[in-house]
Amino acid sequence: MKKLLFAGIMTVLLIGFLAGCAPPVAQDITAPTVVSVVPANVAVNVALESNLTATFSEAMNTATISATTFTLAGPGTTAVTGVVTLSDDGLTATFNPASNLAGSTLFTATITTGAQDLAGNALASSYVWTFTTGAAPDTTSPTVSSTVPAASATDVAIGGNVTATFSEAMNTATISGTTFTLAGPGTTAVAGAVTYTGTTATFNPNSDLLGSTVYTATITTGVQDLAGNALASNHSWTFTTAAIVPLGPSAVLLGSAGNYVILAKTAISATVGTAITGDLGISPAAQSFVTGFGLVEDATNEFATSSLVTGRVYSSNDAPPTPTILTTAVSDMETAYTDAAGRVTPDFTNLGAGNVTGLTLVPGLYTWGTSLQATSGFTISGGANDVWIFQVAGDLTIGNGVIVTLGGSAQAKNIFWQVAGQTSLGTTAEFKGVVLCMTQIVVQTGATVNGRLLAQTQVTLDANAVTEPAL
Repeated sequence: MKKLLFAGIMTVLLIGFLAGCAPPVAQDITAPTVVSVVPANVAVNVALESNLTATFSEAMNTATISATTFTLAGPGTTAVTGVVTLSDDGLTATFNPASNLAGSTLFTATITTGAQDLAGNALASSYVWTFTTGAAPDTTSPTVSSTVPAASATDVAIGGNVTATFSEAMNTATISGTTFTLAGPGTTAVAGAVTYTGTTATFNPNSDLLGSTVYTATITTGVQDLAGNALASNHSWTFTTAAIVPLGPSAVLLGSAGNYVILAKTAISATVGTAITGDLGISPAAQSFVTGFGLVEDATNEFATSSLVTGRVYSSNDAPPTPTILTTAVSDMETAYTDAAGRVTPDFTNLGAGNVTGLTLVPGLYTWGTSLQATSGFTISGGANDVWIFQVAGDLTIGNGVIVTLGGSAQAKNIFWQVAGQTSLGTTAEFKGVVLCMTQIVVQTGATVNGRLLAQTQVTLDANAVTEPAL
């Protein structure tokens, strides 16, 4: 028992001795550092309303973090007024400018050696970084950069539209029949529909213009860009229509359907190698029925883009106002089809017994009570303002390799194919004109189209080039 007591006493004495020999706690003599900043050093396009932050390697002394030790200057050495705060954990300092920063300006932020940690250690040296702000808010008035027809143009086609292209994207709601007008002769107002796509406003007259007449188009200061800036002054220009009276029937008015190189109701499909110039539209079917294009939705969700399309792809389930615009376009397509099908007193009936191979087709109204085909090339010949309407009660079949040649100064925009059945364009065929098809349009491998494909069901493409006709 005495041995146990002695051993216990010795143990206690040994522990006490060791405790007395323990080294003292080390004092913090390490300088703090700045481990990260926002905006980052040499950052560009920094938002004008941004705050600045600096995060330290350890908790800092609140009393040493202030507008004296955390400063901002720019441009040059001009001091920026602001409020400096330190987070509750002492790790992050924030500089909140009193007002938005200047645009497109280089700023310099500094944390001085006056900043100290909780042990009184200061930064070893001042921490300095720079950044550049983004552009200042848009306060520049838009301008009209180009028009069609051009100012003072002569011999303008009486069946054409009038367009104005702006220097920047505009507020669609401000582009209307009130802010874009056409008058002639004199101050007589011309009735028409106004649409806006991309940066271009289009005035589509309800009927052909008069020949040999001076017209005045006007864009008023009511139009605004996306930032709310109005045109600085009204933009007016004049042009004179052609004196030549066009041959053939009056053109089919496409309305807003004429804004699309391809318009369909149920589906649009394509394969690799397809190249479309112009806008596409589908309604009432949704975007999921546009296949093979690798669509990428725009940030506005009003349209999509594709590497296969030089233009935009609009769908019924895009954000407003696209669904309403498409509904109108499809209705205009149906109206145009009815118009073309309803033309009476044809100039030619059942020409070539339904086969136009090798023929030259002059301006006029043509009707076939059967299907129509071409197994080899044929020519459509006439003047720049002449019009052709082909009424086909059955299918339209253009054979493989068939080339449709335009003779004289005939234009694809004035050629209308009204097809009650299916339209089939053979491999490597070269087709011209506007197809108004009741059912589907199938464009086979490698065929090209200068015109528009407007189908009341679907359009199927296979490595084709489809280009909207010149106005």
